[in-house]
Amino acid sequence: MKSFAAAALLAAGAAFAQTPPALGQGPGYHDPRSPFKPLEERADIVSWKLLSQVTAKAEKKKLVPVFPTAVQALDRKTVKVQGFMMPLEVGDRQQHFLLSSVPTTCSFCVPAGPEGLVEVRTKKPVRYTLEPVVVEGQLAVLTDDPYGLYYRVEEGLAVH
Repeated sequence: MKSFAAAALLAAGAAFAQTPPALGQGPGYHDPRSPFKPLEERADIVSWKLLSQVTAKAEKKKLVPVFPTAVQALDRKTVKVQGFMMPLEVGDRQQHFLLSSVPTTCSFCVPAGPEGLVEVRTKKPVRYTLEPVVVEGQLAVLTDDPYGLYYRVEEGLAVH
């Protein structure tokens, strides 16, 4: 009987072989049990795989992001990013919000580290949705943000 139970536990563990990172770290973890589909890679949108290649180094008692050349080249360029909306304002229309590489599963938790989030400020309010949002605007690659963010889209517009 013990061998059957051990085999069942091993099989269950294999179904969730990907170990999720700690909340608030890394590019985000898309739980396979999520009711939302993971984001699909699109050629016209900056990839989260690229954005999450940033590393951090300790410098004078703080962590400083180190961006690969391909990410640095995007600074102050007009780009499209997609993600799941995390409102920063009250109401169903948002002009200041975060986009996450993965859907939120808890309204009190940050689903990814700074490499899996983009702060967005739009020209026109965007209706809040649980579905992925695509925003086009000028990307700022942040090296010393006071809130610890790595990316910001300014003058954004919601697109399809």
